[in-house]
Amino acid sequence: MIDLNTAFATNPLIAILRGLRPENALPVSDTLISAGFRIIEVPLNSPDPLDSIHQIAERYGAQAIIGAGTVLNVAQVEAVAEAGGRIIVSPNMNPDVGRAAVQRGLYWAPGVMTPSEAFSALDLGASILKFFPAELLPPSAIAAMRAVLPQDAVIAAVGGITPDSLASYHAVGVNGFGLGSALFKQNYTPDEIDRRAGEFMKRLEDLK
Repeated sequence: MIDLNTAFATNPLIAILRGLRPENALPVSDTLISAGFRIIEVPLNSPDPLDSIHQIAERYGAQAIIGAGTVLNVAQVEAVAEAGGRIIVSPNMNPDVGRAAVQRGLYWAPGVMTPSEAFSALDLGASILKFFPAELLPPSAIAAMRAVLPQDAVIAAVGGITPDSLASYHAVGVNGFGLGSALFKQNYTPDEIDRRAGEFMKRLEDLK
């Protein structure tokens, strides 16, 4: 079963499937996995998200990290784990959520905006620091925080990320990127998702 480090090294783009419906879970994940994605997040404010997570994890759990976003409490952590999810992503830095995720052996990616939040999250065992919303954290701000964080801290920029913005964030030490509506909306066809995924993958290749 793939681990987070391997998934991130293979492809540091995180697909955020907000609004995904269970009947589309497999067609959408088929498209993304074929495009090279290895981390897929279904936010819990989507319709029947645990059903979608279960379907995707059952099919792709060995070759990708599947989990949930917008995880706000301990009960949700437990529910995601029972559905087969392995990564817990939150918009905020909730220590209780972090402890629960780590205790269950799950990867935890809390939302942070300040050095205090970032260091507290790392102390609790965060696997990824989700700098969110990136619209409020330009590359210069992340560069300043990257300078004081441990070198091995994994940073993902999330919120408003487009193919055009990858290079500027990558240049200041961002390791990965959470992709929302620029990659997926419920009304996008598989062909549209594949096209958008391809644009991100091309820009990612340009950074190497």
